[in-house]
Amino acid sequence: MSGPDRQLRIGVIGAARITPDSLIKPAAANAEVVVSAVAARDPDRARAFAAKHGIARVHDSYDALIADPDIDAVYIPLPNNLHGRWTLAAVAAGKHVLCEKPFTANADQAREVAAVTARSDRVVMEAFHYRYHPMTLRIEEIIASGELGTLQRVEAALSFPVPKSSDIRFQYPLAGGALMDAGCYPIHMLRTFGGGTPEVVAAQAKLRGPSIDRAMTAQLRFPAGHTGAISCSLWSSSLLKVSARVIGDRGELRAFNPLMPQYFHRLKVQSQQGKRVERFDHKASYAYQLDAFADSVLRGAPVRTTPADAIENMTVIDAIYRVVGLPLRQPS
Repeated sequence: MSGPDRQLRIGVIGAARITPDSLIKPAAANAEVVVSAVAARDPDRARAFAAKHGIARVHDSYDALIADPDIDAVYIPLPNNLHGRWTLAAVAAGKHVLCEKPFTANADQAREVAAVTARSDRVVMEAFHYRYHPMTLRIEEIIASGELGTLQRVEAALSFPVPKSSDIRFQYPLAGGALMDAGCYPIHMLRTFGGGTPEVVAAQAKLRGPSIDRAMTAQLRFPAGHTGAISCSLWSSSLLKVSARVIGDRGELRAFNPLMPQYFHRLKVQSQQGKRVERFDHKASYAYQLDAFADSVLRGAPVRTTPADAIENMTVIDAIYRVVGLPLRQPS
């Protein structure tokens, strides 16, 4: 792709509820991106989705969409068990990929996708949108500056209510569970702010069914010796919690809503330099993510949430499931 007027043409696999916020609205504000096609299992639903959101073309199948020569990239917001399968298919068809989290059903599948991607020249990005927001970049900057001193502990949490037991996030065949859907974020934050991939020391699950967690907590330890903790839930007494905390031997920071700072956020820092609160603009984290994806495809900018990074995240998820005695999620 080249030329100053070249747009990144994205096709959407699945008419998911997340897509308007995660892709369509950001694309409308980005002159370099156009959402030009959609496909869904139900063609009528795809046509209704396209009409509502001004998408020019509708394909009758996912295969037809990824074979479309007028599509440069695909966005995959499908159920978790299908992420790896359709990422592989899209890369094989020569498409760039923006895939929703979690990247795959388990670490083994993440390794498979990463290996295939490494042999291609396609951009494949896992959609951890928070990772591209200035708030996250600033937290990393503060940690790297040494202001907090030597890291001692990192904590992250994400809880939100999903009351319906029929929700796809509670279905084991679809690679569901609180750890997969919500917990992948605090695990990623722990790794991003903690500077490595931790081992799981202990974990505890609350169940929705025999193989499905509705809530999860875990204690972790990093190779450098500092500790970590994550908590997540889709249904528990902690109805809504979105936070991160980084503790060093000379200070600490607390982030409220580091996931989607566009709605409301606060970054509090206390160190030998004093106390302060930092705030950021209200541009959506999804918009920063799409900007980064387009920049990578069009100009070769580096990707922060790579398939290799996804392997590390899925490795921690798998380890937590093993510790609590739940089966690993499986792809379809």
